[in-house]
Order: sequence, then structure tokens, then C-alpha cells
Amino acid sequence: MNSLRVRLLVIIGASLVLLWTAVAAWMMVELRGELRTALDDRLAASARMVAGLALQFPTESLSGGAAAKPLLDVVARDGLACEVSLVRGEVSVQKVARTASSPALDDASLGYSTGIYGGKLWRIYVLNQGGLRIATADRIDAREALLKDVALTAAVPFAVALVGTLFALWLGIGGGLAPLERMRHALAQRRPDDDAELPHGPVPRELRPLVDTIAHLLLRVRSTIARERRFTDDAAHELRTPLTAVKTHLQVLRLALARNKDAPEVKEALAHADDGVLRMQRTLEQLLLLARLDGGDEVDPNLCADAADAARQAVAEVEASWRTPGKVTLDPGQAAWCVRVPEVLLVSAMRNLLDNAVRASPEDAGVDLRIVSGSDGQVRFEVLDRGPGLSEEDRAMATRRFWRRSKAAGGSGLGLAIVDAIAKRHGGSFSLAPRVEGGLQARLELPAAA
Repeated sequence: MNSLRVRLLVIIGASLVLLWTAVAAWMMVELRGELRTALDDRLAASARMVAGLALQFPTESLSGGAAAKPLLDVVARDGLACEVSLVRGEVSVQKVARTASSPALDDASLGYSTGIYGGKLWRIYVLNQGGLRIATADRIDAREALLKDVALTAAVPFAVALVGTLFALWLGIGGGLAPLERMRHALAQRRPDDDAELPHGPVPRELRPLVDTIAHLLLRVRSTIARERRFTDDAAHELRTPLTAVKTHLQVLRLALARNKDAPEVKEALAHADDGVLRMQRTLEQLLLLARLDGGDEVDPNLCADAADAARQAVAEVEASWRTPGKVTLDPGQAAWCVRVPEVLLVSAMRNLLDNAVRASPEDAGVDLRIVSGSDGQVRFEVLDRGPGLSEEDRAMATRRFWRRSKAAGGSGLGLAIVDAIAKRHGGSFSLAPRVEGGLQARLELPAAA
């Protein structure tokens, strides 16, 4: 049963049918009881009425043989019986009148009783009043026929009402599911490139969580598509130059090989091509890291990366990359800080800061890395260089992707953007400030682990 509408109709309809059937059964039981009581009351009322009429005649006229003749056969509706007798004490001495074709009711007890007379089951009421014994009766089968007629008369409107209720329920469920159908139609009509929000409109309270979830899902899909587009654009923009350089150097290498395999141009072209490949590799790694940071995965509150160990690893990687051992001076501080950031990201952030600082500093100038206590329970990483520094305008632009002060400065322009993304992603901050003695101070604050 895949249709929600049919499922709801079956569940609610079955519940209504069971409830209505139980109510109808209870009503029929009550109705049968009330109808039997009413028929019994009719027998008693008929007996009293006959007694009142009979007592208007003198007793002598009722007991006189000739006078009593016309009263013996009284026409009555089929299924009803009445018998009038004279009594002395408790004994019936003479029948005065009875309905035609009715059985003898002599042995019926006073009040109400049920018995078989003339091969039929009768309900009888006997009344003694003023020397007269009046017995009124009706057949049980006539009563049952009347009860069946009443039940059938009541059942037809009940069945019609039940069918009408189920039909109204079908329409009502369809109307209740109309917002879902409108949403389905709106989603079905959307183009693959349509990133607009779902149309706002009156939505039932029960459907609001579903609508909000779908809207949130579409927002995440739009964000993912935007990140993929930006990654593609960034990769195409940034890799165009190194690819062109590699192609050019390979062409130079081909020409040099054609002339002389031992020509110095061969080694130079190979070196330049190798540098271009390394630059592409580095750029791709940074682009992938930025895409990962843009993904917005939940931050694990139990993360704990040792600040000093990560700093030592970053220093070692930068000095090995620049072939400048001892270039960076590390001051890990007195405390053993633990940062709520994945270790690989913490190392990447400090490596990018140190890489920029080494690139900006003169060959004979060192770079300092200090780990100190920051504000509000955070750990601060300070990288100080002795380069030319940046103007206020350049510091404001430095964390933008692919921003470089000049092409001659080298680098991909992604390092500080990665540092800023790591800081924001993990509840920290990143800033650049000029140094009084010259150069630039980069400050990265990250939350300390509990």
C-alpha cells in the first residue's frame, strides 16, 4: 500500500466503521429493549381499555347466554389476541369474549408471561379487575418482524451516512495532502540549474518540519554547487599559468634535445618544468584544503592537538622546503597547550604563516614563532618577520584568495586565505599587524581544548 491517501483512508475508515458498528450495535440493543417495553405497555394499556369498556355493561348482561353470543368473535389484527372472562375468586367461570382465531389463554398467569399457545409463541398480559379477567397477547414472531423492520429502517440511513462519511474523508484527506502535492509539483518543475528557494505559502504545522528540512537540504545543495563552481574556477584560473610554463619549458627541452643532448638548456628546462609541477601540486593541495574547509563539517569538541608539537612539525617542513635550517626561531612558551583543531589543519595553518614570513624576510633575517596565551581561553600563535610589511589596504586584502602583492613575490595567494578559513571554521580569529621595528606580525588565535 504505497498511497498515503489510501493508507490514511483505510486506517481512519476502519476505525470509523468499528466505532460506528459498536455504537449501532449498542443502539440496536437499547432499541430492542425499549421496543419490547413499549409493546408490553401496549398490551397492558389494551387490557385496561378493554376492562373499562366491559365494566360499563352489567354483569348479568355479560353472563346471559343469548346476550353473550355477539361478543364471542371479535375481529382483530393478525398476531393480536384478547380474551375476556368472568371470574369467581381466582377461577375463570365463563368466557365472555375473545378475538377470532385466538388460542385459549386460560392458564396464563397474572401480569406478563410468555408461553406457547396454538403452536405459536405469545407474549401475554393478564389483568383481573371488577370480576373480569382480561388477557391480551401478541405473537413473538410478529414482534420480531417489527424489530427487523425497525432495524432495517435504521440501518439504511446508517449505511448511507457511513458511505458518505468515507467519501467525505477521502476528499478531506486529499485536501489535507494538497500542500504536499503542491510541493511535489514545485520540485518536479524545477530546472537542474534552478537554485531558488521553495515558494513560501501557508503550510500546515505538521508539514513545517518537512518543508524546513527540504529547504535546508536545498540550501546545502546550493552551497555545495557554489563551492564546486568556485573550486573549478579557482583551479582553472590558478593552474593556467604553471601549465603554460611547463608546456613552454618542455618545448624548449625538445628543441635543445634536437640540437644537443648535453646542452645547458636541457638541465635548465627540466628544472623549470619540475618547479612548475611542484607549484601545481602545492596549488592543488591548497585548493582541496580550502574546499574541505568550505564544506562545513561539524567540529568535534573532543579534538586536542598539541600546539608545541604542531609548531615544531611546521617549522621543520618550512625549513626543509626553503633549505634554510635555523631560519625560524620557535618559542613554545611555558605551558603545554592543547588546541581544539585537527592537527593536520593546525600544522597547515602555521606552515602557511611561516612560508609567507620566510618569503617576505631577507635571506639574513630570521623569523620568530611564539605560542602565548590569548584572550577568552584561546591559544595565540604569533609569527613575526622582518620583511617590508604590508600597508593597511594590503592587510585588508591579504586573506582573499589568490591575492598577491605582486607576481614577483611568488606563491599561489592561497596561504593566508587558508589560515583565515581554519580560524573561522574553528571559532578562532586571524589578524595582521605592522611591527614597530619593521616587518609584519601575524596573529592566529584558536580555542584551547578543555
